[in-house]
Order: sequence, then structure tokens, then C-alpha cells
Amino acid sequence: MDAKAHWERVYATTPLEQVGWYRPHLDTSLAWIQALSLPPSARILDVGGGASTLVDDLLALGFTNLTVLDLSAVALTHAQQRLGKQAAAVSWIEADITEASLPKAFYDLWHDRAVFHFLTTAKAQRRYVEQMQQALRPGGYAILATFSLEAPPRCSGLPVVRYDLEALVHTLGPKFRLLRQGREHHVTPSGVAQPYLYACFQYIP
Repeated sequence: MDAKAHWERVYATTPLEQVGWYRPHLDTSLAWIQALSLPPSARILDVGGGASTLVDDLLALGFTNLTVLDLSAVALTHAQQRLGKQAAAVSWIEADITEASLPKAFYDLWHDRAVFHFLTTAKAQRRYVEQMQQALRPGGYAILATFSLEAPPRCSGLPVVRYDLEALVHTLGPKFRLLRQGREHHVTPSGVAQPYLYACFQYIP
């Protein structure tokens, strides 16, 4: 089963409140985004946002240029139905982030909670970083949340790459300047601990 088929099946057969990464609100991400003091017009891309409530909360905070990208059409549909009429204010992209066609030097913020660690090959990781470099404006920000070294080696039936800060910084390369690091102790709805490494970078080409 390819990645898209896998995630379509997950979202089609598992209640959203039971998927491993579910949180009612992405409190850590929201706090870090607000700490950047971006203007309401900031162009924000939520990579793998799928059915996450982050877009709801960013709309509630007054942000007006939001894009949600996900591999799963089912996940995006869940979010659109939940938002109702507000969904028209958001740009939706159904695509693999390593292959998506994104505008160049466009986004002020790239947010990713729980996508990057599913890229287990050097080729896919390089392509992801290239996409960030092309899509972020110079001086733009990237907030990434990945499984830390203490987290399980698999999630949702797939292997993941676990990171410490040194490995994440090395993988992103010298054009991404580390601004902040932190941890999130996430516990899945089934009670499994999944510690996350959070890091915020600024893109300096």
C-alpha cells in the first residue's frame, strides 16, 4: 500500500479523536506561532494539517492567509466540513509535500507537526528541505515537530525517523537558523507516550 492509500484508509476508518497524533488543540504550535508576532495577513502553510484543528484556531486568531496541505483527501474533507462556510477562507492542497507544486518565496511560516518524521529516506528528506527553501520567503519561519529519540519507532503502522536537536539541525542544513527548541509530551488517545521535539527556524538563504 502506498503512502496516500495508507492515510486515506486511516482517516476513512478511524475516528479523528482516536488517531495517534490527535489533540483537541495544538497548544504548543499555537503558542509558538503567536510568539512570532506575525501580522494577520501572514501567509501560513500547515503541512500535513489534514483534519487538525490548527486552522480553526488560526482563523479565530484573525489570520487571513492560511493554506492546509495534506496527502489525504478524506482528512481535508473532515476539516472543510467542520469549518463549514469558513472553509472558503482557506486554501486547500491535496498533495505529497515532497512533490507538491508550491509558490516560490511565498510563505511567511511553514508549520509541520508529525509529517517530517515519516520521511525515512535521505532522498525524501532532501526533497522536503528543498520544498521549504523554495516556498518560504527569505527571513520566513519554519516550526517543525517530530518524534524525539524517546518516542516509539513506529506510528500509525509506519516506521518513523526519531530526531534529537543536533540531527534535525543537520538535516535541515545551514540555511535554517535555529531560534527555539522545546518538547511536547504527547500521549495518544490510547495512552501511548509519544514525546515530540519542537524546533523553530528562520530561513536565511
